[in-house]
Amino acid sequence: MGIVNRRNAVLGWTVWQLGKRVAKRKAKGAVPTVDPETKRPNKPAVIAALATIGGLLMFWRKKGSDEGPSPRG
Repeated sequence: MGIVNRRNAVLGWTVWQLGKRVAKRKAKGAVPTVDPETKRPNKPAVIAALATIGGLLMFWRKKGSDEGPSPRG
């Protein structure tokens, strides 16, 4: 009897499907949301947005300076 058989394949598929559901539920719960009282994003959402913008600006700045050799070369 081998390790890979129909019973183990179905069991593995079922565990994988349940694991995906649990992971999606946990990810949804971890995402910062809008505060229902003030109708504004909460502090973690604002901080995450600012960090993303800062990272993009640093990436573009660095990428722009590495385009080629300097003219004084």
